Amino acid sequence: MAISVDTVYKTVLLILNKEQRGYMTPDEFNKIGQQVQLEIFEKYFEDLNQIVRAPQTDADYADRLSYLEEKLSVFENIMTYNVSNSTVTLSDVHRLNTVTYNNIELQKLGRKEYYNIINSPLTKPTKSYPVYLQEGNSLKIQPADIGLVDISYISKPSDVRWGFEVDPNLNVFVYDSSVTTDFELHSSEQTEVILRILAYAGIVIRDPQIVQAATAQVQQQNINEKR
Repeated sequence: MAISVDTVYKTVLLILNKEQRGYMTPDEFNKIGQQVQLEIFEKYFEDLNQIVRAPQTDADYADRLSYLEEKLSVFENIMTYNVSNSTVTLSDVHRLNTVTYNNIELQKLGRKEYYNIINSPLTKPTKSYPVYLQEGNSLKIQPADIGLVDISYISKPSDVRWGFEVDPNLNVFVYDSSVTTDFELHSSEQTEVILRILAYAGIVIRDPQIVQAATAQVQQQNINEKR
C-alpha cells in the first residue's frame, strides 16, 4: 500500500505552522520528498546485506528478512525479452535479480570469464548452460539464439509529486490528484518519511508521536472535507 503524498505534505505543513518555521512550497516538497524516498529505498539494500550476514540462528532472522522482502516486493518486476544479436537492452532496472530461460537460470559471468568461455569450443555456452554478461544497462547473452528470456529485477521508485494547480483568484496551490504520484514505499514508512522531510526543513522532532498525531489530524480533516 502506497503512502499518500497529500497526507504527508499536509502533515509537514501543519507541523511547520505549529513550529512557526515558515512554509514549504510544493516544488520544494516534491524535490525533498523524492530525495527522502530514494534514501529509504537504498537503505533497504543495506539492511538486506546486514540481515544476510547475520547468523541465521537468530530467532528474528526469518521475520526481519520476510518483512524487508515485503517492503521491496512493490518494486519487483519480471519482463520477458527476446534476445536479439545476443544483446538485451534494459530500461527502468535498478538492480538485476535473475535471468532465466525455460526455468534455467543463466549464470552471470565477469567480462574476462565471459569472453574466455564464448571463444572456447570446449566451453561454448548452450541452451542447457546459458550465460550472460552485464555491462551497464545491457546484457550480453549466450547462446545468441536462445530466444525469450525472463528477467527479474527491482525498479527505482517513481518520482514523488504533489500535483497542484494555482487558484488565480486566491493565489493558492490547489491539490490535483490527476497529476499526483504517491510515495511507493511501504505504508509503515510514513512516519519516517515525514521525519526525514522535516529534518531537511531544519526541524528535528525526536518523538514520532508528534508526527503520528499530526497525521491523524490531517487524515480527519480529509475525511471531513469529503462529507
